[in-house]
Amino acid sequence: MRDWSLTPGDPLYLTLAADARLCKPDYINDHIWEVELGASDAERSAIALVTTYGLRARSMRIFLRFTEGIVTATDPNVFVTKPTLQRYYPNFLALDFSPLKNLNIATEFWVPESHAVAGRVIFTNKSNAVRQITVEVCATLAHLDGQSIIPTQQQLVNILAGQTSGIAPVIFMTGGPKHGSGAHASLTLDLELGPGATRQISFAEAALNTVEESFELARRSAARPWEAERARIEMLDASQVLDIRTGDQDWDAALAFSQKAAHGLFLNGSKQLPHPSFVNARHPDHGFSRKGDGGDYPPAWNGQSPLETYYISSILQGAPCVAKNLILNFLSTQNEEGEIDNKVGIGAQRSKLLAAPLLATLAWKYYQSTKDDAFLAEIYPKLVKFFWAWFSPAHDRNRDGAPEWDHILQTGFDDNPVFDVWNPWSQGLDISLVHNPSLESMLYREAKSVAKIAKQIGKHEEETALILSQAEKLRESVASSWNADKSFYSYRDYETGLVSEAKVIAQKKGDGNMRPKFESESPVRLLIEIQTKNPAARRPEVEVSEYFTKKKGDVETILGHQFQWRTGGLVATTQKTYTRVGRVSVSGLDEKDKVIIKIIDTTGEDITLAMPLWAGIPEKQQANALIGRNIMTADRFDRPFGLPSLPESPNEEADLVSMSVHLPWNQLIGEGLLAYGFRAEATRLTAHLMNAVIQNLKQHRSFYQRYHAEKGTGIGERNSVQGLAPVGLFMQSLGVTIISATKVKLEGKNLFPWTVTIKYKGLTVVRNGEQTVVLFPNGESAIVKDEQPCIVEM
Repeated sequence: MRDWSLTPGDPLYLTLAADARLCKPDYINDHIWEVELGASDAERSAIALVTTYGLRARSMRIFLRFTEGIVTATDPNVFVTKPTLQRYYPNFLALDFSPLKNLNIATEFWVPESHAVAGRVIFTNKSNAVRQITVEVCATLAHLDGQSIIPTQQQLVNILAGQTSGIAPVIFMTGGPKHGSGAHASLTLDLELGPGATRQISFAEAALNTVEESFELARRSAARPWEAERARIEMLDASQVLDIRTGDQDWDAALAFSQKAAHGLFLNGSKQLPHPSFVNARHPDHGFSRKGDGGDYPPAWNGQSPLETYYISSILQGAPCVAKNLILNFLSTQNEEGEIDNKVGIGAQRSKLLAAPLLATLAWKYYQSTKDDAFLAEIYPKLVKFFWAWFSPAHDRNRDGAPEWDHILQTGFDDNPVFDVWNPWSQGLDISLVHNPSLESMLYREAKSVAKIAKQIGKHEEETALILSQAEKLRESVASSWNADKSFYSYRDYETGLVSEAKVIAQKKGDGNMRPKFESESPVRLLIEIQTKNPAARRPEVEVSEYFTKKKGDVETILGHQFQWRTGGLVATTQKTYTRVGRVSVSGLDEKDKVIIKIIDTTGEDITLAMPLWAGIPEKQQANALIGRNIMTADRFDRPFGLPSLPESPNEEADLVSMSVHLPWNQLIGEGLLAYGFRAEATRLTAHLMNAVIQNLKQHRSFYQRYHAEKGTGIGERNSVQGLAPVGLFMQSLGVTIISATKVKLEGKNLFPWTVTIKYKGLTVVRNGEQTVVLFPNGESAIVKDEQPCIVEM
C-alpha cells in the first residue's frame, strides 16, 4: 500500500462517507464528513471532523486537543510537525503529526456506515522521559431546533450528546473518559507514556433518533475490530484502483483521489434501480431527504445521465463491473417502445426524457476490457430497441432519419446559450427544431457499436444492415452541418437544413399589430421574445401571418402554453418557417411589455459541435482542419485549463458559462483526437485538465463541477463527478489499457515528460518514451518497443 505523506499545501481531498462496497449506505439519511487540517481562524483551527448532517445542523465539529503540563496544542498550524495524509480511501483516512515535541500521533478517521463515524488515535513517546499526556475529544454543535452538545451520561458512561432537527448526536470514547472542563464540551483521558511507549484510544460518534439509540451505535462502532476493518478496506482498494506513479506527486494524488472519490459516490441499488448507482456529488450538505424517499433531492442526488455514466466509467478503469451495472440500471427503465429514461435515480426518480444515445458505445468499451460475451448477448436486443426508439415520430419529427433533442437537459450542456432560457444572454431557441451534430454523432457511433456487438455475438450481417444504413443517413446529416469557412460544425434548422443569423424584423410595446414587410429568399424560423418586468405577467397569444390581411391557411397562432418563461420575460419559437411576414398580432400584454420578433440564430458555436470528431465522422482532411483551426487554436478552444464550453463569450456576464471546462466533453473530444492520431495534442489537453484539478485540490481540497478555462478556478457543485480528474483520458493518451492482471493492450508511445508506472493486482507496467516493461504477477516480464497496437499477456 502506498503511503502518501501529503501536506496541507499538496493536493488533498478529505471527504469521508459510507462505502457501498463495504456496507449499505442510507440513501435518505446519509451523514457525510469532511476532515479539516486547520483553519485561518486560530480559535477554530484544529484537526476536525465536520458535517451538517445534510443541512440538519449549521455545523457539527469533532476535534482533538492535546495537553502536557501547561502546554495545550489544538491548532495544527503551530504543531511541532504539521499533519500529513498517509492513506486515503472513500470511507477512511490516516494522518501523522506531532502536536508536542517528541510526541508522534497517528490518527485515523473511519465512516463504517451512514449514521456513524469513528476515530483512532495512536500515541508514541519519542523521548527518554516518562510523560503525562491528556487527550480530549471535543465537540461543538451549531444546532437547528435542538440542543448544543453537553456532557452527560448513558448507562453510567460519560458521553457527549446533543440534538438537532430530530437526531441526537452522541460521542463515545473508550478507556473510561472524564468530562473535560474547558470551553468546549469534551471527553478527556490522562495517559502515562514511558520512553518509547505507545498507547491508543478510540472514539465514535453516532446520530440516530434518540440518545439511547445513538449511544448503542457509537459504542458498537468504537468496538469494531479496527485492524481487520482497515485491512479489508485496503484489500478492496488494491483490487479496484489503479496505482499510477508519474514522478509528479501532484498528478499521482489527483489521479488517486479521483478514483477513490468516484467509488465514494456509489450507493447500493434499490427496488426501483437493481444495481449500485452513483450520486453526482457527495459532501456534508447532502444526504438527507425530508420527504423520506429522495423525491425532494437536488439534481446532484436524483439520478445520473448517460454522459455522467460514461465519464465515471472512464475514471474507474480498475473496476469495469461499474459500467456493466450502470448500463443494466438504464436498461431496467426501458418501456415497450424501447425508450430508456435519461436520468435514473435510486429513489425511482425519472426525467421522463429519452436517454442520450451512449449506452451501446459504453457497452462495447466495457466488452473491450472484459470479453463478457454473455453480457453482450443479454443486452443486445434492448440496445437495438433503444437505438430505433430515437427514430420514432416523437423524436425524428420530419422523419428524415436525423432525430432532434427533445429538451436541453438531454444534451449534457444545460447552459448552452443557443437553447437555454435561464440566462439573460441566452436565446431560448426550441432545441427540438434544430439538427444537432452532437446528437447525430452519438447516434452514428451508437449504430456502429450495435453493429460491432452484433458481429461479436454471431448475428448475421443482414440483421444490422438497416442500422448501418441509418448510420449513413446520420453521417450525411452531420456532413451537411460542416462550415468550411470555420472548419467547424453548425446547428441547422431541422426542416430547411439551413443556418440562420439573428435579425430583428419587428418590435413594439403592448398589444396590437405590427407590419414587418419582411421577405427572405430562404425560409427562416422566427423567435418571439417578450420582455417584461412583471413577475406575474400573463402568457400572451401571438399570430404570425405571411400577409397583412388574413388569408386562409397562412396564419400561425402561438398560444400561451407554447411560451417558456425566461430571465426577463418569455420566449417561443414558431413551428412554421417563413419567406415573408406581413403581420404580427399580439394580445395579452401589459402596455409596458415589449415584444420582439427576430430570426432564430443558429450560428452559435460550442464544444459539443466538435462531437463528430469523437464519432469518427469527418474525413482526415476535415478532421485536421477542425483540430488545427479550432481545438488547438488559442483564440478558439485551446486554453490553459482545458477546452471551454464556447470559443468566445457573448458578454462579460456570460464568462462563467462560456469559459466553463466540462471534463466529460473534454474526455470525448480527447478520445476523438486520439482516434485521428493526435496523441501529442491529447496528451497536452490532459495536462491542461490536470492542472485545473490539481489547483483546486491544493487551494480548496475539492473537485468542482467545472473549471474556468483561463483561470482554473472551480465553478459549480463541489465534489462533482464531472470535475474528477480524467483518469481515462490519461490512460488513453499514455497508450495503456489494463484488460486484467495478466493482459495489457499497448499502443503509441508515452509522450508525458516522465516515466509512468502503473500497478494493479500484482501487475506492473513501466512505460517511458522509448519502451514499455510489463511485469506479471507470476514473475514473467516482457519488453515492448513497437508503437503499433499490441496485446501483451502472461
